[in-house]
Amino acid sequence: MPLTRSHIRKTTEAYLARHPHERDSLAGLMSLLDGADDPADRATLPGHVTCSAAVIDREQRVLHIGHKVTGLLLNPGGHAESDDRTLLAAALREVCEETGLRPGDLCLTPQFLGAPIDIDVHDIDANPAKGEGAHQHFDFRFAFYLVPEQHPPLALQEEEVTGARWLDFAEVRSSTLRAKLLQARDRGLDGRPEPVNASVLIHDGHGRYLLHLRDQREGIWAPGTFALLGGGRTRDDAGLEATLRRELAEEVPGLEVDGLAPYAVEEATSVDGLAVPIQVFQARWSGETETVDLQEGVLLRWFTPHMLGRLNLSPGLGDLIGRHAADHAPADSPPPATRLLRDEAPQGTELHIVGVHLYVEDAHGRILLGLRHPDSAYAGSVWHFLAGHCEREEAVSCLVREAEEEAGLVIEPDDVELVHLVHLVDSPSARPRIGLVFRARTWSGTPAVREPDRCVEWRWWNPKDLPDAVVPYTRQAIEGVLAGRLYSQRGWERR
Repeated sequence: MPLTRSHIRKTTEAYLARHPHERDSLAGLMSLLDGADDPADRATLPGHVTCSAAVIDREQRVLHIGHKVTGLLLNPGGHAESDDRTLLAAALREVCEETGLRPGDLCLTPQFLGAPIDIDVHDIDANPAKGEGAHQHFDFRFAFYLVPEQHPPLALQEEEVTGARWLDFAEVRSSTLRAKLLQARDRGLDGRPEPVNASVLIHDGHGRYLLHLRDQREGIWAPGTFALLGGGRTRDDAGLEATLRRELAEEVPGLEVDGLAPYAVEEATSVDGLAVPIQVFQARWSGETETVDLQEGVLLRWFTPHMLGRLNLSPGLGDLIGRHAADHAPADSPPPATRLLRDEAPQGTELHIVGVHLYVEDAHGRILLGLRHPDSAYAGSVWHFLAGHCEREEAVSCLVREAEEEAGLVIEPDDVELVHLVHLVDSPSARPRIGLVFRARTWSGTPAVREPDRCVEWRWWNPKDLPDAVVPYTRQAIEGVLAGRLYSQRGWERR
């Protein structure tokens, strides 16, 4: 669907509401929008709309590219194309085409979100080779943060680009963009990605979770999936909690939750392919879904974790609920055997939680452990394996997924071996666990903190000289691996 005049006008008017002193300088753009010709068509003269990107890294520098035709250092950008849905999508496409960055390497800034940081008017010389006379570009500029801490390699578009440079805000070539970047820096524009969306994990305290079936429509996020309630921040929201409360009021007016508090930061992918950090809150509610007035989506329903494998879930939601359920087992729930479906397992069977754990050594024989976040519901400020819970998947696939998600390590399934199994139970009322410890014979990547709400540091340790603060069964498993034992147990003597 091509850019519409109404979308361009709405974006322009919202920009002018923030910068009313620029209305005179954008008079030519307003005349273009009042005219009959397509404002985004490069054949529209004496002026048309273009889009560009200000890509900001964590050192507060902005990416510039050398433009072959003009010889100038410019922000990546260019003309809109027929399949660009929005001005922002056009800017994103241009920066990816010209630099080789992927959409997932970029995310929105909380200061500007999907609105332009600047609309610039500049003169373009005549180009007889293209049959173009002198004209103007009305350039919509959008700010993006670079997500990876280490710069991805650039693959510059050779026919148009001669090189690339990262310039400090004060050195940005465009005077109008430079001024707005410096102003925004005082409001926290620092190049460090942070959540711009909020969602809520609503549970009833008895093992049920409230999920929302989204519409099956093109152009929306995760269509036709079960997801959490929530949405994107707007410029009028005072913070992400305000974002969430506004979204709840819009989606399910009358649903009042208790105990709203941050739980985790997840990452999703937008319709345009951008990385989207999401602040997930947790809250309690125990009402009946039929009593609320659902304004968006198809339906609301309660589900227990063991039902999730039958649903089409938004990406990562099953793992998120699984973690929450493991950390918040309801104290008043009946023994697991009485909660089984009739045909799910023989009478008296005790369901187990299965976890995978990575035993990986560097060239010096040291093993990798992660320091859990101090606010973690389990083992805060304690060292532990890189680990995760199995979803509806086999264990090695879970290990490979968790290694990439938590630390950016790439492991091939054929390069791992089972070196230990710990059968443990934390208390007489807790659900038993089976911990599978896999050794990775080969791997690639440098350990990086990818889930800072769960792990704050990765470090290599001599397995015979571990720190005092290590999860007890982790220490037990390491000792078992070193001794060549395949099995150990823990906690059963307390039952």
